[in-house]
Amino acid sequence: MTEPIRAVAALLPTLLLILLTATAAAAQAWVLPKGAGTVTFLHQRLFNTGHRRIGGFLAEVGQSTNMAFYVEGEYALTDRLSVAAGIPFVSSKLTATRPPPPPIPVFAWDACHCWQSSFQDFGITARYNLMNGTFAMTPSVSFGTPSHGYEYRGEAVVGRNLTEVRFALDLGRRLDAISPSLSVQGQYSYAVVERPIDDIPNNRSNARAQAAYAWAAKLSTYGFVSWQRTHGGLTFGSPVPGSPDPFPGEVNTPERLEQHDRMMRDNYWHVGGGASFGFEKFDVFGSYTEYVAGTDTHAGRGFTLGISFPFQLGGSR
Repeated sequence: MTEPIRAVAALLPTLLLILLTATAAAAQAWVLPKGAGTVTFLHQRLFNTGHRRIGGFLAEVGQSTNMAFYVEGEYALTDRLSVAAGIPFVSSKLTATRPPPPPIPVFAWDACHCWQSSFQDFGITARYNLMNGTFAMTPSVSFGTPSHGYEYRGEAVVGRNLTEVRFALDLGRRLDAISPSLSVQGQYSYAVVERPIDDIPNNRSNARAQAAYAWAAKLSTYGFVSWQRTHGGLTFGSPVPGSPDPFPGEVNTPERLEQHDRMMRDNYWHVGGGASFGFEKFDVFGSYTEYVAGTDTHAGRGFTLGISFPFQLGGSR
């Protein structure tokens, strides 16, 4: 790990945890009152149906299934400041029926087509609300690190085994002029990511826009679009004949081949939607995400189900 990353270490958002943020419970622009908190249990299943290469080419190789069980707790220390911490337990297995093209190796944990399971990365987030009325603004900083030295090479792995720091800004607005039940939110985040190869940056931008509608006091639905851009990383090029960046692209040395699974220039667009329903003592929610476009990224879809339990340790001011 390089010294700048040791100084600014942080969060866990692989594809799994970027999708884990797509829950109906995550109104990140608005914050809880002092003394309030939530404990959330979340299950997610991802179906990776191939890899998107440069030029929109879909390589129907390396298919895999990932499952995650995620536990997170959040607590409001004041009416503006809240902290959250969580860790996922991830299971992955290769489902592809044919091996990847050379020079990509086939590891034993992929060849067996069996589940590989482990805790992934521990993360903690601090959010500080600047505005919390009809319009809300909340910056945050997230810190995370791998829970242990797990395997990151291949498809049947639980994550990238990298340390990150993420800075984010959430904005939200209730559209009372149209309907008191309608709201919109947006988030931009920038992640400073550990560099497995010192001279190749691995940072990332993410953005998300969401519109939600409360149909009743307890039922709400929402739709969203999310985007990712990797600032650096490696590209695999395209296997299409005559491509200006032929396969295997920048993965052209033994060191880059060793590290490519956690250093791809993963750029994508996702769309999805979900719903939440509030009971007297807990909320349930679910969402669906479709991977619609991208380069050096997965094709596929994801499903999320969760339950959140609110609690109160003290009265609000």
